[in-house]
Amino acid sequence: MADPIRKKPALQVIREGNPGKRPVNPGVVTPPAELAEPDWKLTFSASDNEGLRCRKVASEEWRRVIPVLKYTAGIGAVDTQTLKDYCICVARIDQGERSLSRDGVLMQGERGMQKNGWTTVLGQYRSQLARYIGELGLSPSARGRIQPPENGGDDEDGVFD
Repeated sequence: MADPIRKKPALQVIREGNPGKRPVNPGVVTPPAELAEPDWKLTFSASDNEGLRCRKVASEEWRRVIPVLKYTAGIGAVDTQTLKDYCICVARIDQGERSLSRDGVLMQGERGMQKNGWTTVLGQYRSQLARYIGELGLSPSARGRIQPPENGGDDEDGVFD
């Protein structure tokens, strides 16, 4: 059953069809684009193992989500920065978790044992990541609001054709 409060996104209405023939307000429509993967060396400039690992994780995440988002969200060139920030969050969370595993949650400080700084940073990154996941439709609840095309993606009369 459709949510009476939350309207379907215009792309979803177009993909699924509009049996009620109500006018569709597309909002701001961005043309689809082939997004070039950012140069992760500029973001993670350290040449040590941590920097290399961050580049690898960010690159893998980029390559994992872009094909999905092209199909589900109709991403365009204007979305590049949001997607880059999402991948940075994923890479930094990986870096922080590795540090916590290696160094522990508690560390020896000037006045005795204290909380590892990564615990606070990870909380902030996870909070931001949750926002990106919801915004990009990458969680089960966000995907539940978007219905896949009935014809399995073979949209001959697509909105961008």
